Amino acid sequence: MQDLIKEGKIKHWGLSEPGINTIKKAHKVHPVTAIQSQYSMMWRKPEEELLPLLEKLGIGFVPFSPLGKGFLSGKITPDIKLDESDFRNKVPFFKKENMEANQGLLQLVFDIAETKDATPAQIALAWLLAQKPWIVPIPGTTKLKRVKENMAAAKIELTKEELENLNKALAKINVAGRPYPKGSKYEKRVGN
Repeated sequence: MQDLIKEGKIKHWGLSEPGINTIKKAHKVHPVTAIQSQYSMMWRKPEEELLPLLEKLGIGFVPFSPLGKGFLSGKITPDIKLDESDFRNKVPFFKKENMEANQGLLQLVFDIAETKDATPAQIALAWLLAQKPWIVPIPGTTKLKRVKENMAAAKIELTKEELENLNKALAKINVAGRPYPKGSKYEKRVGN
């Protein structure tokens, strides 16, 4: 990558779901511009080691699945029947018992959305945007209506006090499930 940058073929580079040691090694060779990894109200593991390291090194963060693979939008209920080909069928977050257990998280998001005259998805995105100025979430969507809804999240302001209160409430919630099936190829590739 360093050679490609020197040759002018690319300007910046990043890594997807790397481990902490990989980031440190790569950054020593040539500064990393951005890291992409999963991060949302449902999956806060990056807060433990990843976010402090990125802040220290001045690396941007591009969280994918900022809506918890759609759960935080409120559109996916425990009784939903996903298409057979839908990856979420394999994701532990979407087992019926986990979705039922995570309704407290969803209710928290709904309650805040109501006070802000926003959608739950917008609150989930606004929360991410309020964490650090160098965090830019990338929600996936196939509908123009959802793109516009997601973009409007940038206009929602969470005050410092609101963010602190929200983070305290989130810290008390034990999210059931995980983003990848235990021992799966998806889980094994993360953090390497």
